Amino acid sequence: MNLPLHDWPARFVALAGKLADNDGAHDINHLHRVWHTAHALLRAHPEADALIVQAACYLHDLVNLPKNNPQRHMASRQAAQLARRHLEAMRFPADKLAGVAHAIEAHSFSAGITPETTEAKIVQDADRLDALGAVGLARLFYTAGRMGSQLAHSDDVLGARRALDDKRYALDHIACKLETLPASMQTVAGRKLGEERMQWLRDFRSTFAAEWNGVGAA
Repeated sequence: MNLPLHDWPARFVALAGKLADNDGAHDINHLHRVWHTAHALLRAHPEADALIVQAACYLHDLVNLPKNNPQRHMASRQAAQLARRHLEAMRFPADKLAGVAHAIEAHSFSAGITPETTEAKIVQDADRLDALGAVGLARLFYTAGRMGSQLAHSDDVLGARRALDDKRYALDHIACKLETLPASMQTVAGRKLGEERMQWLRDFRSTFAAEWNGVGAA
């Protein structure tokens, strides 16, 4: 089925919507943002297959296990298998199926799979960029709330005298994980944008700590 690129998103959105759960941090809006970011990253990589990138962006969270689920590291592999089965039924180009599956598998931080193709690198960067900046911060606290985490440690908000624990304290996630993301970006544009968004989060963390500790209060 040789449909043009602009004819496929509705099919991907319909599939993702049918299989999605009620996780507001990984909803259709997240998928749209990941694709829009990936589309921007594609400008610097004309060699990449945009259809593979688009399919992987919209279908990478078909299986989305909670972050505290012990099988979390398997979610992207399961999503790749599920996406491949559905894409085959949709008569998606057979020669692109493996590329989509690899990009979905490799997008996950928990899976620890190195992206081997340009398409997979772009999808991984685009998904990680959505964890940074203002939207990323909103997603962080939304997810922490679902997990029952506290906002921050009551006495040592920045972890100066304790080990950071982002399962117990939402704010710790910025230093525990998000701080590592810009350096992990696979594309030049992704690293640049990742560092810009990370600096915003650093500034937020400092402001949060000051307010938490009552600095400047009347």
